[in-house]
Amino acid sequence: MPKLGIVKVRGDREVNSYVVSCTATGEAVVVDPVEPVDKLLQQVSNLKVVWVVATHGHPGHVAGKDALKQATGATTGLHVADAKMFLRSADRYLVDGDELPFGNFTVKVLHTPGHTPGSLCFLIANHLFTGDTLLAGGIGRERPGTDVRQQLMSIGSRFSGLHRRTAIYPGHGPVTDLETELRTSPVFQPMRR
Repeated sequence: MPKLGIVKVRGDREVNSYVVSCTATGEAVVVDPVEPVDKLLQQVSNLKVVWVVATHGHPGHVAGKDALKQATGATTGLHVADAKMFLRSADRYLVDGDELPFGNFTVKVLHTPGHTPGSLCFLIANHLFTGDTLLAGGIGRERPGTDVRQQLMSIGSRFSGLHRRTAIYPGHGPVTDLETELRTSPVFQPMRR
């Protein structure tokens, strides 16, 4: 059975980046490439980075994208709505339902607009990388362009069908799981009634 390796790297602005690797092949994906990029490069030194993807276009979540691409040759990806809004570029503009292969795994792309128009979450097996769409105990803080109502609708519609034991890796703060969030987070309070 292939296994995933997941390493959390905390970057500037308290942003979490994740190096997700297939232990059988050594191929990897970096979610939310932070600065300083040296911290990420240390974690990928023995891996072949295939994808560098961003959950959204806010500066802390894409700060190391270009340097990491240059160092690894990986393909970069984000949603076109955030590329336009934040004047970002990528090798590939991701849309809902895209599947990005690496090793023995696939990254499933979920478009979850709200925090930003192009917010994405990435599902790999039973591991969900949520950026600022969903944090442990809440959501990412409201910024210009945030539509909280749409964000809550994205969470409710996209996450309700996932397995309760899905691990959640947010863009800030601690790792959690869907079962805990459904039971305790104010985000899911309307669903508990």
